[in-house]
Amino acid sequence: MTTNRGISNRGDNNNFSGNAIGDHAQVSMTTLSRAGTPADSEAGNQRGTAWDIGVVTILSEELRAVIRELNLERHKEPGGLYFYRGSYTTPESTIRIVATQSQSQGQRSTMAALENLRRHYAPQLWALVGVGGGIHDEHARIGNVIVSTDIVYYENRKINPLGDVRRRGEHRQAPAPIVHAVNAFFADHGTPARIKGQPSDHASTRFEVYPGVIGSGEAVIADRDSEIRSYLTNYHEKVLAVDMEAGGLSQYWQENSVHGEVNPGWIVIRGVSDNADEEKGHGHHELAAQNAATILRRLLPYLC
Repeated sequence: MTTNRGISNRGDNNNFSGNAIGDHAQVSMTTLSRAGTPADSEAGNQRGTAWDIGVVTILSEELRAVIRELNLERHKEPGGLYFYRGSYTTPESTIRIVATQSQSQGQRSTMAALENLRRHYAPQLWALVGVGGGIHDEHARIGNVIVSTDIVYYENRKINPLGDVRRRGEHRQAPAPIVHAVNAFFADHGTPARIKGQPSDHASTRFEVYPGVIGSGEAVIADRDSEIRSYLTNYHEKVLAVDMEAGGLSQYWQENSVHGEVNPGWIVIRGVSDNADEEKGHGHHELAAQNAATILRRLLPYLC
């Protein structure tokens, strides 16, 4: 009895596929992407490699603005998650973008949304895009946009027996390539960058864009005399706005920096929808969200 334990060939240009050699060998039909990860779903087959930008929004107004500005299309993953996908062409490249909406406001839900993006699309850059509260009267007027690569998370604190609160801020900066990209944008457009936006019933179509620091925590601030506002402005004079999610973004990035793969960069783009005071409301959400989405689009050639 003869046992064939190998492959014999004669001549040039012999090609073999779907074969296994040796005892107990098996043929695996798993397709690998160029990134070396299994392309085991419809989304994976479309990915091929990591997507360029993953956008997290919190409010429906924010997601709608990003969809409109970048012409994204809805896609439902087999597990039930909804994403919005598309591409944007610049003179240098075609950028693939995927956006999602978190289930709720706050740091924890933002980190879950980032994990969903990482697991399904592995974006090379995370962008948190939407509205925030301005705490700088000159720069952070309603409708203006703050572009941030610096986050101060203000919730960590010590409460002494007499009720004295000592806050312990955590300050994180985005990776150097993202900071350079933002600097290049403002070098080209000026500081502030003056942008012509969409027509609005609430304010002038022109708005200003500033680089600045974002203060982030779990509190909704609706008091001009808030202790949190005082703390942030004393901590860093360039804290221009506040939100409830950017701290989760910077924390997620920090904790993923220990993995072997390349850790994506991050950026926060906040349209000012209120002044974090007693007049805080929802009346300017559409305007602020649209202006933030506009600046995301204008930043794409610098970020990718």
